[in-house]
Amino acid sequence: MKVVGRQRIEDFCARYPEATGRMNAWLMEAERAGWLTPQDVKERYATASFLADNRVVFNIGGNRFRLVAKIAYSTQIVLIERVGTHEEYDSWKL
Repeated sequence: MKVVGRQRIEDFCARYPEATGRMNAWLMEAERAGWLTPQDVKERYATASFLADNRVVFNIGGNRFRLVAKIAYSTQIVLIERVGTHEEYDSWKL
């Protein structure tokens, strides 16, 4: 997959350095993935939540962090929309 919006992860990790390892691991895995359907994502990320418009909420770091991405399965592009802590996620209007 081609990941767009990596700067959001970098900015988040600058604020929360303890998230860096987990976020980098997710990023590497997403780049190597070949997700063709939401089921492909669910098979790897059982706790992922699926929203309208092919958006996915990933729980990262034992649910300490959340990453929201829009996935274009046909073009193999993942657009990172938001990255935050679990507490920040609770205030987001998705």
